[in-house]
Amino acid sequence: MMQRILNKIEVVGNKLPQPVTLFAILIGIVLVLSWIFGNLGLSAEHPSPDVTEPIKAVNLLNAEGIQKILTSMVEVFAQFPPLGLVLVVMLGIGVAERSGLISVALRVFVSKVPASLITFSIVIAGMVSSVAADAGYVVLIPLGAAIFKGMGRHPLAGLAAAFAGVSGGFGANFLPTGLDPMMAAFTQSAATIMDPAYTVNPLSNYYLMAASVPLVGLAGTWVTEKIIVPRLGKYEGEDTEAYDNKFTPLEKRGLKWAMFTVLAVLALIALAIIPSDGVLRDAEGGLNPFYNSIVPLMFILFFVTGLVYGLVAKTIKGDKDVSNMTAESMSTMGGYIVLAFVAAHLVEFFIWSNLGSILAISGAAGLQNIGFVGIPLLVAFILVSSFINLIIGSASAKWAILAPIFVPMLMLMGFSPEVTQAAYRIGDSYSNILTPLLPYFPLVIVFAQKYSKDIGIGTIISVMLPYAIAFMIVRIPMFIAWLMLEIPLGIEGPISYPN
Repeated sequence: MMQRILNKIEVVGNKLPQPVTLFAILIGIVLVLSWIFGNLGLSAEHPSPDVTEPIKAVNLLNAEGIQKILTSMVEVFAQFPPLGLVLVVMLGIGVAERSGLISVALRVFVSKVPASLITFSIVIAGMVSSVAADAGYVVLIPLGAAIFKGMGRHPLAGLAAAFAGVSGGFGANFLPTGLDPMMAAFTQSAATIMDPAYTVNPLSNYYLMAASVPLVGLAGTWVTEKIIVPRLGKYEGEDTEAYDNKFTPLEKRGLKWAMFTVLAVLALIALAIIPSDGVLRDAEGGLNPFYNSIVPLMFILFFVTGLVYGLVAKTIKGDKDVSNMTAESMSTMGGYIVLAFVAAHLVEFFIWSNLGSILAISGAAGLQNIGFVGIPLLVAFILVSSFINLIIGSASAKWAILAPIFVPMLMLMGFSPEVTQAAYRIGDSYSNILTPLLPYFPLVIVFAQKYSKDIGIGTIISVMLPYAIAFMIVRIPMFIAWLMLEIPLGIEGPISYPN
């Protein structure tokens, strides 16, 4: 029955437009709604006692609105917060990935641990691999299968463990990633609908996401060992190449110098923030300059470390190679840049029309009237996010749609934007491994067919379903406990918002 349901989701999902087209359609809908409700005089009372004027819907299709749209088009795109943040980080990650540093580091991570911890290490490595965007899909998933086969175990179990970590544990990480500033930028844009001065720290969910890593790792290990390995049984497929855990002298030397570089960069950052008069402290000794520099610092860390590794390992022979690596990294972001263009205007039109504010105020009032508030509302939001994730795979695309609605709504109900963002990130994780609409799902099937030719979508989903259920079971209660104990979500990640 579950496979029939997922097959129907796949059919429906394949009929949806691409994210860019979907955003363009939503822009049209917002513009039409602004015309309708602007002419009808729709309004809502602002919840703040300091604001006496009602919030009125603004028609964006009159002469004034059309002029504003056309004259602000370039500025809206250029100043879209996620655009610059993501591109800057990806410049550094591009050098680290294409120099070979990320691949070697992942191989070392899973090869230097005892056999009894290998499954746990593969799941953990999958989550950590998100620092390199999609590198985990390409490197770690086939690596997990090869490691299990080399140990005499079923390779599909290793593949499943790696896939569960890379995709099902998406967002959980010990390290900051490009996802952190991307999510924070969308959240901040949505929060300004209610509070124009509100800022969201890129690491506002860091504590929760870092603490989730061992919990998800244990859940993934238990599912692999207790459910997947017994279900798959003994591997009797055709012989394929075993996992090679040997490293060339250049790779070893490059990784050693890369580690020294990481320590050196971190030491310099510490010198800039620990002293009260450090370079990254403000006049009062606060750390706001450091918080506002996290994205550039991430770029520097990845770029310099990748550069040092490449020079020592001989994968970088000159400045032309570095230039090509950064250019290749940017070329992979073409789709995101186009998506950012339409997403920027969708968010801005939503704000200009005041529809976001009116919807948030009305929605919050309606939920309060029916008594559906607090923790149950957050759990429902997580489940809704995970369901939408089966149809729309892009984390940023979904959040660009949901954030302007749910962030202001939950702010009115006392939850900070950081709480709503954390709830979304949990819902946007565990269902990744169940949807054939995930861009890398076909690649996972190809990797699996290396060991069994007749594997298809149904096989992969049936193997991954226990992971999705387990991750949902552990992450949602953990999130609820985190809120009830009022533990900070991250750096400047408050639980409540003073409405």
